[in-house]
Amino acid sequence: MITPPEPGLTPPEMLRRAEVLRPVLRARQDHCEELGRLPEETNQDFINAGFYRLLQPRRFGGYELSVTDFIRVMIEVSRGCSESGWVLSLTTGHPAAFVAGFEERAQCEVYGETGDFRAPGVAIPGGAAIPVPGGYMAKGTWDYCSGCDIATHFLGAVMVIDPATKAPQAYAYALVDRKDFTIIDNWNMLGMQGTGSRRVVVEEMTLPSHRVLAFGDPAMQKMYPGPGRALFDNPLFHGPTLPLLMCEMASVAVGAARGALDLYEENLREKKWLLPPFPPRYEMQDFQRNYGNAQGLTDTAEAALLRLGDDYMQMARAVMEGTPATLEVQRKFMRAGQQCVQLAWEAVELMFRTAGTSSSRKNSPLGRYFKNLAVLRTHPVAQWDHTSTNVARLHFGVPPLSGF
Repeated sequence: MITPPEPGLTPPEMLRRAEVLRPVLRARQDHCEELGRLPEETNQDFINAGFYRLLQPRRFGGYELSVTDFIRVMIEVSRGCSESGWVLSLTTGHPAAFVAGFEERAQCEVYGETGDFRAPGVAIPGGAAIPVPGGYMAKGTWDYCSGCDIATHFLGAVMVIDPATKAPQAYAYALVDRKDFTIIDNWNMLGMQGTGSRRVVVEEMTLPSHRVLAFGDPAMQKMYPGPGRALFDNPLFHGPTLPLLMCEMASVAVGAARGALDLYEENLREKKWLLPPFPPRYEMQDFQRNYGNAQGLTDTAEAALLRLGDDYMQMARAVMEGTPATLEVQRKFMRAGQQCVQLAWEAVELMFRTAGTSSSRKNSPLGRYFKNLAVLRTHPVAQWDHTSTNVARLHFGVPPLSGF
């Protein structure tokens, strides 16, 4: 049992700390982007605030708050800097989404004596794990590992390969120590540059069996909960993984829309129209309409996402009590989360388009939110066309397509 650094830390205090950090993160946006990774001072701020422990089990030094609390904090952080928020959100969600499923021995190892734990990961299989005496022979290369520079561990999706037939047996996760992987800087993107989503390489090594968790069948149409979840009596650690990943992503999108709305309001208050009598923009009906529409889209996205946070905890409670979350239920949840991302994108696109050409400058803060959301929407989990098809197929009793 590890005592968390602040045993009495409450959700309101966690949110207050995020609000205090918001202007600090906003001031560091240029530095974060230029650095191409999360600045070390920001990483330390997140450690000091307890953010990485938000969904971490209390028995391993975390605060195990609710998914709704997690969403609120991630929105606020992403409002200050969406790149920093992306790294934080995807790293903070993993103790509940993935690590809770590993055997107790693995969890004891990675949380150590202090509970200081950060394991970003990649959900697309980039490696293989072949059963050998005592564990698995594993190796792989994974692109797009957001936050790998500040990691204590890495979660890499692998295919477990039958040594006789060479056929994939299961989709699994390998939990690797920081000393056992290297980082290649190949991250050079239009947006989200500050996430440091670089390539992680694990050379051939033997992992003990408790460090490889079978997560589902090769096509990810059947999910395995993992033996470690029996350790916990909090529903948080019993919910399905993909809906929680959707909450991680959507929180950043909604936070980016909130940050863009802050900047758009500044734009309307400070700038004047370009023709006589040069009124302030906020006095003009077109800009008032734009602001109202952007605010409405953002408010709706946030309200829906917070409701999904509550729904997730209810779904997790049902799973813990013996009612599985069906594939249809999970895909419907994900489709609703994708709609939150879409609403946030529509709000940011509207503000970017109407704020003026200055928003297209290379280091424009508003332009940065636009670029970052444009890249965020390319993530496989955000592809709502595919999910919509699977929602309908499952509803009508037709087998779903492979993937999300």
